[in-house]
Amino acid sequence: MSIAEYFATGSAIERPIYEAVFAHLDTLGPLYVEFVSVGIFFKRLRTFAELRPGRDRVVLSILLSRKLQHPRISRVWKSTAGLRFAYFLSLHAAEDIDDEIRDWLSEAYAASPT
Repeated sequence: MSIAEYFATGSAIERPIYEAVFAHLDTLGPLYVEFVSVGIFFKRLRTFAELRPGRDRVVLSILLSRKLQHPRISRVWKSTAGLRFAYFLSLHAAEDIDDEIRDWLSEAYAASPT
């Protein structure tokens, strides 16, 4: 699916949030962005972050190789081996992408295989 097809439907908050995440990740190095019916996947060799639309928010998931506790994290998924964690954050506006989230995105990008 193309970027135009993806953003042809959905809520008005999705694109600004995508643009804020992409603007940061694009500075880190080679990046592949996949637009699919369920959301947007940010990849190197494999997916390290995702944006998935909700009714009144966009959920950002970030894959890290360490435990992280923070009040902004709404849910955590742990791999069966316990070596990878997906952290889920609810975003309501592009301004929610602050230095803290950019740091987590940078860490996930750096830890993702090339």
